[in-house]
Amino acid sequence: MTAVIETQALSRRFGAFTAVESVDLTIEQGDIFGFLGPNGSGKTTLIRMLCGLLRPSGGQATVLGYDVDRESESIKRNIGYMSQQFSLYTDLTVMQNLKFYASVYGVPRREMRDRIEEAIDIVGLHGYRKHQASQLSGGWKQRLALACALVHRPRLMFLDEPTAGIDPVARRDLWNLLFDLSGHGVTFFVTTHYMDEAERCSHVGYIYFAKLIVCGTPNELKQLPAVLPEGAVRLEVRCNRLTAAMQRMNTLPYVREATIFADSLHALIDEGAEAQLTRDLEAQGFGEPTILAIPPTLEDVFVTLSRGEDNNRHV
Repeated sequence: MTAVIETQALSRRFGAFTAVESVDLTIEQGDIFGFLGPNGSGKTTLIRMLCGLLRPSGGQATVLGYDVDRESESIKRNIGYMSQQFSLYTDLTVMQNLKFYASVYGVPRREMRDRIEEAIDIVGLHGYRKHQASQLSGGWKQRLALACALVHRPRLMFLDEPTAGIDPVARRDLWNLLFDLSGHGVTFFVTTHYMDEAERCSHVGYIYFAKLIVCGTPNELKQLPAVLPEGAVRLEVRCNRLTAAMQRMNTLPYVREATIFADSLHALIDEGAEAQLTRDLEAQGFGEPTILAIPPTLEDVFVTLSRGEDNNRHV
């Protein structure tokens, strides 16, 4: 496979403050790379360096084969970027927005019409050409923003929380588009706070306090020893009065943690303590519980790793 993004010890400091620290990362062509981390962790700073907008303080990186420090203008011409706010001109029509972005990205005038029609076809904007952007719903604004970012046929797309604030149908439609485009070789670098979206990514990276603490496929991350410690088992527990049951479970000596997850409890307990948990819940009036062993979720991964980093920082 061809590496689209490669970094070695990439760092950025602002005075005495380190925003990104020694990040090593490889993203292959056609990947949908999910980039997660709490606000202030360094996501935006890393993306700005990869887009050629911010010079690194240390290390090195190439994007589409271009050096981020010496060839930033070449990077800018060959990537697409879709911000959380879509960056649309709401007083312009769909066609006017597309023409504007085609010119910004340097699409030759002789190719502009075909490129615009191609982008419209990809995202399904047929029939909306004359609509003013301000009149579009959130989902259709999202499609227009994606079309604007695709009009110059970039091989790499940066999407900054692209589904924030839109409805579930529009979210699914967007992801279907991403899957289709990645199948044609387009690479995506996507920031998100939604765990179900992280599950859809081919690879996931998690940055925490400037450090990329883990990177891999969702399945690889769920197999990390820290996420499922030796001698422990993760369970789904269904019983009566979930909130009270959670509070009680968190006082039991063999329960390492328990939290509500939709209409059940997810718990990490000592291996072999399942029968004791059943007896304790029944004795406390929570009915006869249904208990199933389950694999970790990506939420489990990131919560566990974040707590581990916090503990290390306070040692």
